[in-house]
This record gives sequence, structure tokens and C-alpha cells, in this order.
Amino acid sequence: MRGSFEAWQYGPVHREAYEAFKRFGPKAITEEADKFDPVTGTRKPIPVPLDRDALDVIQKVIQFYGPNSASELVELTHSKNGPWDYVVNEAKSNANLGLKISDAIIADRFKFLWFGSKPSFKDQEPNEDQPLVA
Repeated sequence: MRGSFEAWQYGPVHREAYEAFKRFGPKAITEEADKFDPVTGTRKPIPVPLDRDALDVIQKVIQFYGPNSASELVELTHSKNGPWDYVVNEAKSNANLGLKISDAIIADRFKFLWFGSKPSFKDQEPNEDQPLVA
């Protein structure tokens, strides 16, 4: 899936993923992702990633963060100096059409994978001396 993340009210959103699943609202997602093709006027399936490393990361993220409530995920994505917080605060003084969260900002702000014990992210930055890695 191509595209970038945007800083929306309740956290970072990948617009293509949002469009693929918004019809489910707060209910469980029961169908595979698809997207609208403006050329043909039809919906087409979004292919499953074939990159084994990407699939492994997706699986770890689902296992680790899947049980969290919506409010816990909002707290996590809004963590101080995280990508969402950084972009929202930067937009107060610098134009950022669509509040795009670039890959560079994500890489800079999330230097570690937080798989292991769950830290509290409220009002704190990741501790660079104690990364939590799977």
C-alpha cells in the first residue's frame, strides 16, 4: 500500500487504509481491503504484501497492539514528541498541507520497536538508553 500517514484528530491515518475499511465503522472488519478505481468506476482488491519482513512486522503489531482499546491507542499515538504530536505542533508555525507525517519523521520519532513490556507514553519520550525490542 502506497501513500503516507496524516495527522487526524484521533491519531495518524493512512488514507488508503481508511477508505478501504471506513464502511465497517466501529464494527469488526470482516472483508479484505479494496479500493475504488476511478478509471473503471469499480472497486479492486488491495493486494496482500508479499515482503516477508513487512508481514512479520504487521503480525507483531497486531499481536502487541490489537488488544488495546481505542482510547489506549489514541494515547499511544498522541505521545509527546511522537510523529503525530510533532507534526501537529509544527503545523502551528509551518504550513503542512494535509498534516502529512513523512516516513522521515516516523523513522526519526520511532527509533525503537516497542514490543515487549508496554511502556506508558503519556507525556514522555522513548528512553534511547532502554529500547524495548521484540
